[in-house]
Amino acid sequence: MTGVEITGELGSENRDHRRWMLSSLLVVAASVVVLRAMGRSWWCECGGLLPWSWLVHSSHNSQHLFDPYSLTHGLHGILFYFGLRLVFPQLHIGRRFLIAVVIESGWEILENSPMIIDRYRAATISLNYYGDSIANSIADIASCAAGFWLARWIGWRWSVALFIAVELLLLVMIRDCLTLNVIMLVYPIESIKQWQSEGAASLVPASLVPALIMRWVGFTP
Repeated sequence: MTGVEITGELGSENRDHRRWMLSSLLVVAASVVVLRAMGRSWWCECGGLLPWSWLVHSSHNSQHLFDPYSLTHGLHGILFYFGLRLVFPQLHIGRRFLIAVVIESGWEILENSPMIIDRYRAATISLNYYGDSIANSIADIASCAAGFWLARWIGWRWSVALFIAVELLLLVMIRDCLTLNVIMLVYPIESIKQWQSEGAASLVPASLVPALIMRWVGFTP
């Protein structure tokens, strides 16, 4: 293969990547339009400008850009990467990424429907949940996208280790995780709900996480 042929092949691959990335952004933009039409607010009604909220048992949860549940959306991306690679092994990585974004965006719309909001409030500990802000939904999709590409970069062994570590971290922080979230949404178990309800003062309060991270890296405000 000549240098010209290699250059042309790389150029074609880059164009493919750009096309799928642009398509993914259009899917996100369409989701924003739908969410806004559903009456979702752009941002937390408190007006606070902090990009995160670690108070999961409050009205701030799912209203800022990031919260502990952002980690579960990252896990979505890991699951989508390996699931789609298993089902569509010959499909271009860009197309698989687009499918992952479509699925995640569709979930964000469904999650903010009255049916799912009511289900969360009735079957889980999310009594203060009234849906996500649009900014939070966008960040959730971005977290999923990050998880997708991270899984490709680190491979399945590290992805499995990371998945388990994140689930355990969330259990300690907020007595919830992706696995329990799915269980409680599909088939609620009262003993789990009771255990979660008793965890308002968890072993590692989520509100302390930013301070602990800054202390670990040696930052002093």
